[in-house]
Amino acid sequence: MLRLVLPKGSLERQTLQLFEDADLAVNRGSDVDYRGTIDDPRVDEVRILRPQEIPQYVAEGRFDLGITGRDWIEERNADVVTLTELHYSKATARPVQIVLAVAADTPVTSVRDLPAGLVVHTEYPELTRRYFAKHGIDADVQLSYGATEAKVPDIADAVVELTETGRALRAAGLKVVDTIMVSHTELIANPQAHQDADKRKAMEQLQSLISGALEARGRVLLKLNVEEANLEAVIALLPALKSPTVSKLFGEDGYAVETVVSKSEINTLIPALRDAGAAGIIELPIAKIVH
Repeated sequence: MLRLVLPKGSLERQTLQLFEDADLAVNRGSDVDYRGTIDDPRVDEVRILRPQEIPQYVAEGRFDLGITGRDWIEERNADVVTLTELHYSKATARPVQIVLAVAADTPVTSVRDLPAGLVVHTEYPELTRRYFAKHGIDADVQLSYGATEAKVPDIADAVVELTETGRALRAAGLKVVDTIMVSHTELIANPQAHQDADKRKAMEQLQSLISGALEARGRVLLKLNVEEANLEAVIALLPALKSPTVSKLFGEDGYAVETVVSKSEINTLIPALRDAGAAGIIELPIAKIVH
């Protein structure tokens, strides 16, 4: 039913892992194969292509569904439907940023300090031209084919570059003077395909699995028993998606409690719960959280 396109390159490994976690594992003949399959009746075709191309291909109807970054949707000015943001990137769960950067030793502190006619190298020429036009600056924007941060100051006066942590820019002796946009990874759909009731339902079902797998990352299910006298003290320690589930234990003066918590909190939470009177504490992994 659905033709799906996934990003190759920096997002590839994280995307394929997310689909595996969502029980939508992509099967390929090799790691360099651009075609794949998913053992799911809702997915007819899987292609793995550069994220720069994906917004346009989805907008044109070559694919029904795709994953790419908001940066490339804006660069291509693509007419697509965003189904959801997916909070993951190359190395972290943080969004990436498209920034304007110049040499760290220049007095420039904002875009207003830049002179007319400056040379700007970037992998986002259309996005960059719109940005400088908005600020009324006549800039010579040139397409960069990589190693963009290395071109200041000998080849370019400034660069517009994607950064996740800023480490590469600082290492190249650059400083950020403005953030042009914040970009999340997005699940996008072709507008015409999204209007088809059957395809839209399939899209929504896949979205639920993918979003559920992503939300479950870093979370665990915590189960415990507690006597009635200690219940309030234990509940006060527990974070939860909404509120902990509390059930009366059959034939005993106590309760069973379960809740979802962050894995990063477990090392301090479990000892605190035990000190508050909890017993029979069990920690279980979670595959998906679907709302």
